[in-house]
This record gives sequence, structure tokens and C-alpha cells, in this order.
Amino acid sequence: MADMTATAPHGVVLQADAHRQSGRFADALALVQPLLDSCDAGADRVLALDIAAFCSLGLGRTLDAEKYWRVSIEIAPDVTGAYQNLGVMLKGLGRVAEAETLFREVLAKSPDTAEARFHLASILFREHRFGDAEAEYRHVLRIMPAAAEAHNNLGNLLEVLDRFSEAESHIRIALCLNPDLAEAHYNLASLMRQVRRLDESESAYRRALVLRPGYRDASLGLSTLLMSMGRFDEGWERYESRYDYPLFVHGQSKTMLGCQQWQGEPLAGKSLLVWQEDGLGDMVQFARYLPVLKAAGARHVALGCVNALHRLLANGSGVDAVLDHATAQAQSASFDYWTSLVSAPLHFRTTVESIPEPLRLRPDQALIDQWRPPIAALRGAVRIGLVWKGNPKHHNDANRSLPSVATLAPLWSVPGARFVSLQKGQGEEEAAHAPENQPLLHLGSAVTDLADSAAVIAELDLVICVDTSIAHLAASLGKPCWVLLPARDVDWRWMNDRDDSPWYPQNVRLFRQRSGDRGWARVIERIVPSLAKFLGAASLLD
Repeated sequence: MADMTATAPHGVVLQADAHRQSGRFADALALVQPLLDSCDAGADRVLALDIAAFCSLGLGRTLDAEKYWRVSIEIAPDVTGAYQNLGVMLKGLGRVAEAETLFREVLAKSPDTAEARFHLASILFREHRFGDAEAEYRHVLRIMPAAAEAHNNLGNLLEVLDRFSEAESHIRIALCLNPDLAEAHYNLASLMRQVRRLDESESAYRRALVLRPGYRDASLGLSTLLMSMGRFDEGWERYESRYDYPLFVHGQSKTMLGCQQWQGEPLAGKSLLVWQEDGLGDMVQFARYLPVLKAAGARHVALGCVNALHRLLANGSGVDAVLDHATAQAQSASFDYWTSLVSAPLHFRTTVESIPEPLRLRPDQALIDQWRPPIAALRGAVRIGLVWKGNPKHHNDANRSLPSVATLAPLWSVPGARFVSLQKGQGEEEAAHAPENQPLLHLGSAVTDLADSAAVIAELDLVICVDTSIAHLAASLGKPCWVLLPARDVDWRWMNDRDDSPWYPQNVRLFRQRSGDRGWARVIERIVPSLAKFLGAASLLD
């Protein structure tokens, strides 16, 4: 925030500012109160308002802080400090549009105010206005060439834009200027991971954690890096750091549930609540640990999860009851322990070589019978399920999802293939109105949950999909499943540079974007001959 110069002659203001600087916020507020109530528009009152705003913010009274800074702006509109300080606070509160307006007010009055321009750049970056953000960061560096934080943030922005060489240059400049800047080590780790310099990535993550031991993003980044490299022992342990942060979704579980978190204690005769914190794909993938928990002696295993999983997992082995989240939370005090399925590998010391077999899901026969007629109408063909888009709210959806179903068009030319859309949500409208030259059976919105999807997949010969829950569902059903993976931010569970998966060694094949690929065309080109070969083998089995 903008510096305050305590040059006001009023001794009370100086004393109040001393209290503020020492953290005695209530005492400072009491001292400046008479000035706050006065009608004076002089420097003493402006400084008193600034002190009052900072002290209110220190006491968690953000509404009062906002009020004081807005009064300061009203009585001294040409003084930029209140605009900037209020902008920083509103930015932190997520009111970024208002913050942006305030920073632009500062820059209109004083174009070379580097701090306001830096904060404006960070807002533009957060809102994916990358070109404008880059311009602002470069302006900051023209004003302050030795601003390590600006070099670091610009490097982070350039990494997002796949301008890796430029990104590395700016991040390393930041580290030359400030070797102890933990955020720069973290950004370097992320960049090295993208360009496949994994040893350097690991070193940078570890340096960030030395500098800031409680650095959540670095701890989680290191954990997933290690797991992607097959180093599960330390990876699983570090991944538990997701529980150390109360505002993180996982950390909230500790306060929501009325029993102890399982830390690997003996389960013989104990009741266990398995609590869903992660996505549908995670739950299907790690459902393999339900029978493992049961085999460890747990007397009663209940699963608290979203409704989309209920019918699918209700009849699965290893689970005695499937509850919705509200019911599970209400009953949690009656359990001995709670755990997440994603924590189970830690406690069972899972290695790449000891991954349990997938939970073999059993689709409901009545649902199979319900979905069979439209699929059976695709006579004399190999039936292939397709998913080309994931949940748009996923952090990596822009990279993992295909632009449209038309991206898959080269597959239509393979003789003997018929395609069934397994698409839900994003992309479903495309499936419903596919062009005539794209032979795609759309089953409509009657597919309500993963139990329906499982019944449809049971009638298919192959599933080709992007990295979504359907990949884990098809693989757990034992169906051949080909997964399209992005080059950027590929999920740790698919590991590095493999075309198979130790999680599904029998039936999953991975088709990865390669370094330098722009879009998915080359990936689809590689699938076409593989699909022709698959169809040839399938015809021999008919």
C-alpha cells in the first residue's frame, strides 16, 4: 500500500500513527476520533482518516476502512494515497472491478505510480486480459527496472502464454534481484515442469519451501510432481498438506465432521466415514480402496458423496452405505474416523508396483436393458463412445478439452465405426445437433448420472475421451479406453511420457499432445490408424 509520511504538525496524529505502526489499532482510533468527526479538510484530517482506515483494516473492520478512505477521497480528491490503499483492500476482497477503477484513477493523476500499475497488472492477469497485463508489467519495469516482484509476475504471465524462454529470463532476473523471493522459486518450478526439466522443477519447489515452509501451492506442486515421477512415498505424504489450510476445500472437512480424521490407525472393528472432497473422476479412480479399507478390518464403511455417484457405488464392494453429504455430515459424530479416498494410498503405502486393481463396477442390468435399444440399432459396427469436453469450471479445461466435436472429424473416415456421444454439460448441444457428415448418436439428457453412463458404456466396444470422469468410469468397467492428454498441465495421475497407466494397466491407452503441437490435429492423426487396427481386430473377434 502507499506509504504515509507523518509530516502533519498535529502531535495527536503523530502519536496515533506511532500506535498504528506498533499494532495498537484501538488506541490509535481513539486518538484520531475527534479529527474524524471534524469538518476540517486539512492535512491533519486526511492523515487521520488514513490512520483510521489502516487501523480498522487491522481490526478486520473492512466496511469502516472503506468508509474512511472514501471520505478521504471526497475531501482530498487530488491525493492519490487513499485511492491506492482502498484499491488494494478491495482487490483483496475480490471486488476487482472497483479496485481497477481506483488504480486507473491513480494513474490518471500520476502515470508513473509503479505500485498502482503493478496492482492493475495483477488484476488484468487474473481476469485473463493477458495482453493488457503484459503491457502494464512492462511499464512498471520501465519505471522500476529492479522490481523483482514485477519481473516474477511478468515471467509467470509469459509462462501461461507458452513463451517459455522469455518467462525463464524474467523469473531468473527476479531471483538475481531477490534470491529469497519464494514466489519466484515456485514460478520457476512450475515453468521447469512445463518444459520437462523435472529435476530443476523439484529443486525450485524445495527451495520455495525452505524459504516459506507453509507455502501451500509449493507443497502441493512438489507432491504432484513427485507422484507424476512415480515417487509415491514422499508424494502421498506431502499431498496431505492440502488439509493444513482452513480456507481450502479439504481443510474445511476437519471442521465440518464430528469424528477424528483417520491417520492410519488399526481399523479392526471400527466404523469409517469416507468423505468425498474431490471430483467424480477421483472418486471412481480411488474407489478401489473401499474394499481395501474393508479388508483392513473396518466394521462399517459409509461413503458420503454427491448424488451422481450414489447408484453407481451403492452396490460396489467395500461399502456398507452411501449417503449424501448433508446426511453424512449430520451422522459423522457416530463414526470412529473419517477419511478421504485420496488419502488411502498414503496409509496403505501404495507404490507404483502395488496399486490395487480398480473397483470392478457392475452396471445395473435394468439400466443396461433401458439403454440397449438405441445402441443396438448401430448394427454391424464397432460402437465407440466419445467425450471431447470436460467441466468448464475445471482449472485446466482450456487445455484438456477439444475445441469442438469437429476436431474428431478424421475418425469418421474409419470404416465400420459408429460413434455414441457420452457428452454431458459442455458440448452436449453439439452432440444434439451434429452435422450430417458426423455420424454421432446422441442419447440426450436422459443420462442423469454415472450409473446411466456406466450402462451405456457397457454396450460399447471402446471409449475415446479427454481427461474426465468418463475415462475412469470406462476403465473401471474394463472397457478399452483411449485418453487424450494435453501437453500443458497434464494431471499427475497419468504420470510422465507413458502411453499406458499403472492405474489401469490392462485397458487404458494414452494419446498425448507432444511438445510443439498446436491444437489436437496431430493427436487425432495418430489415433486414426490405431482405430483402424482396433476395428480390424474387433472384426476378427465377431
